[in-house]
Amino acid sequence: MSETVNTFEAQQQGRPTGPLVRGYEVIIGFETHAQLSTASKIFSRASTAFGAEPNTQACAVDLALPGTLPVMNKGAVERAIKLGLALGSHIAPRSVFARKNYFYPDLPKGYQISQFEIPVVQGGAVSFFLGEEKKTVRLVRAHLEEDAGKSLHEDFIGQSGIDLNRAGTPLLEIVTEPDMRSTAEAVAYAKELHKIVTWIGICDGNMQEGSFRCDANVSVRKPGDKLGTRREIKNLNSFKFMQQAIDYEINSQIDELEDGRAIEQATVLFDPATGETRTMRTKEDAADYRYFPDPDLPPLSIAADWIERVKATMPELPRATAERYVRDHGLSEYDAAQLTQSAALAAYFDDAVNAGATPKLASNWITGEMARA
Repeated sequence: MSETVNTFEAQQQGRPTGPLVRGYEVIIGFETHAQLSTASKIFSRASTAFGAEPNTQACAVDLALPGTLPVMNKGAVERAIKLGLALGSHIAPRSVFARKNYFYPDLPKGYQISQFEIPVVQGGAVSFFLGEEKKTVRLVRAHLEEDAGKSLHEDFIGQSGIDLNRAGTPLLEIVTEPDMRSTAEAVAYAKELHKIVTWIGICDGNMQEGSFRCDANVSVRKPGDKLGTRREIKNLNSFKFMQQAIDYEINSQIDELEDGRAIEQATVLFDPATGETRTMRTKEDAADYRYFPDPDLPPLSIAADWIERVKATMPELPRATAERYVRDHGLSEYDAAQLTQSAALAAYFDDAVNAGATPKLASNWITGEMARA
């Protein structure tokens, strides 16, 4: 849903600027695809397990064979509700699925089932610390959708293969406002979101397997000018590459503007071997996808008592856990932040303290000797 980013000019006027890069302000927005931790796909019973032989986990529904119909996966909806609760979002009592039309070899239907006008999760925010400074990134939405398949190029000469095992895998696409003003802020946001989705158990967060993929929309402008033309860096699957890609794209756009050339809206890929981004295609806007409601899926209804039942299963969130460590155990903010990098690490610390360990000594050992090991 990267087409949302340039619609927020009004909100951006007067927002704080970040550190200037060669005299330019950097504007960054994110779209993150979090693969949901369901055992089956979003509209079929096919397995979502990673690593199977190509095309062995693509059933008739995933292949879009004639006469097949999608059926909503309740577990995917519950995971969307959990994210909305964790991020302080509005959970829509009624949301609608749409067909997003485009034509790639790895998209068997010729369209992707997604959400457009009425997404399931609306608004919310992700807060985190960048050094000693608290930052908050506002969210536009998080919507349910199905993944496409995968084109394979490496094992073929002069041709490509298609693996449809991923087709129909449930995703939540989490879209931010263009609130970030530096590469460091963008990476810190991505790490915090990764921590949240893994902490509440809706996504395993395995970036190498594609379970948590980030697209960064990057533009630059002179302070006070209107938003610049954005370019979208696709499928960033490591925090290291994320930093390198955004830094390169910022400087590349500034070079173009300084040489008197206009920025062309485009989708780009990052090449880790060269440390550069390269254009994949000129960027589409929403109208190019010809969204319309999917006639095979009724509106998704979420009753208030369903939300309450899901809320009762929610764990203590990372920020609340860190505050408890400071309040109850006298730890510093830094120590508490280190111990809440993952739910497993926090649980280990809690177990140690409950077994009689001195909190500060346990914290020092876990973040020191154990971390080194």
